[in-house]
Amino acid sequence: MKTVKEPKVTLIGAGPGSADLITIRGLKALRSANVVLYDALIDEELLKQIDAGIPKIYVGKRCGMHSFNQDDINILIVEKAFESGHVVRLKGGDPFVFGRAHEEIAYVESFGIPVTVVPGVSSTIAVPSSQGIPMTQRGVSSSFWVMTATKRDGSFSEDLKFASQSSATMVILMGVRKLSEIIREVNKYRGSLTPMAVIQNGTMPNESCIVGTLGSMASGKSSIDRSKPGIIVIGDVVAEHPGFFEEEVQRVLHSSF
Repeated sequence: MKTVKEPKVTLIGAGPGSADLITIRGLKALRSANVVLYDALIDEELLKQIDAGIPKIYVGKRCGMHSFNQDDINILIVEKAFESGHVVRLKGGDPFVFGRAHEEIAYVESFGIPVTVVPGVSSTIAVPSSQGIPMTQRGVSSSFWVMTATKRDGSFSEDLKFASQSSATMVILMGVRKLSEIIREVNKYRGSLTPMAVIQNGTMPNESCIVGTLGSMASGKSSIDRSKPGIIVIGDVVAEHPGFFEEEVQRVLHSSF
């Protein structure tokens, strides 16, 4: 007689990148899964923590390369829960930071399937921290503002303008492709000497961090790969990066010849 498995879903935040930055609770839940649906930017090493016989389905969305749209993902979660029991939805960072977790929870619960959320370490804080860039610093910045670069219709979020007019540290996600436009917008309200950083592959072995100022970054001479996602940090706290002043000195020297 076939055992019927009780359907349930767990949304797990996998953390900012490196597999060992998932929480202990998240790892325990992941190992109890009957099916795993995972996003882009999930460290492949993390998937090795799951039994080889457990189905692992990639449902990641990258710019211009969507394996599933959100409606497809919602339907697949429910189908797999009724079919296999415990479905783990593995998301990068924290599920509730631009992770569309609420949409998935609402859909799944409409079928009477219970959902548990395991918070994750958000890349918005962890990735800059891994580069020695604080979000706040006494006497420098007393707050930070996390935002997405653009809204659904492709226009800039109003928060970009409002944050630029404040003294807050700005953390901008999903904005590398529009880096030049972001710099121009922020430069309307903050000086060209304002420090900034672009961090890609955060917390991973191939992590890169380009630091400079609004002015030097606007020159377009940095080695930022604009085809890959990253985190943009703007504010005086970026000057705390160990290589900030060295990079700026080198730029000045090169521009003098």
